[in-house]
Amino acid sequence: MREAFHDQLDGIFADLSEICGQVEIAVREATKALMTGDIHIADQVISGDKAIDAARERVDDTSFALLSLQQPVAGDLRMIVSALRMVSELERMGDLSVHVAKIARLRVPAVAVPDELRPTMERMGETAEDMVRRVRSIIVDRDVDAAIELGRADEVMDQLRRRSFTELLSTDWHHGVEAAVDIALLGRYYERIADHAVSVANRVVFVVTGEQPARD
Repeated sequence: MREAFHDQLDGIFADLSEICGQVEIAVREATKALMTGDIHIADQVISGDKAIDAARERVDDTSFALLSLQQPVAGDLRMIVSALRMVSELERMGDLSVHVAKIARLRVPAVAVPDELRPTMERMGETAEDMVRRVRSIIVDRDVDAAIELGRADEVMDQLRRRSFTELLSTDWHHGVEAAVDIALLGRYYERIADHAVSVANRVVFVVTGEQPARD
């Protein structure tokens, strides 16, 4: 019975890794839709979010079943509770990707990002995608050192967000209020994806060590 129980626990973390892979694709494709104004890619991101939501429900169901039937304690309980929180964070990252895709879709046939802001927004999208990819490896390997390093890497996203605001508030801005709102929202969406990635990585640290990572 205990062996089957631990197999189920491992299965939950395998599901988390799979969801992370789905989120990585969503982030990448949402950025592609944003930069190209491709309505078909945007629609795929939006419709694909249903699969992430369904996967989240499966993890929830399995976790609650283990809580009620196995009455886990100590490290096992820590794993299940952390998994419930992690899957919620991952689902939210998928939702944020949908928000990016919806802005892209709203501006078709135009492209939502003005030319001078493309380098910054592309870098934000690449950084968010890379952080999700790294989180997947952290989940699979239970890599505490990589999880802590990801928290430091989040500073890159913060710098990009500040840069986007600097460009947005420049006296040279001539793209109007609508574009300004889009850029402000997009910056927030990417920043939040990064924040959720760090949160998931921190929960992996908690699963492995029983302690929350120290904050700088």
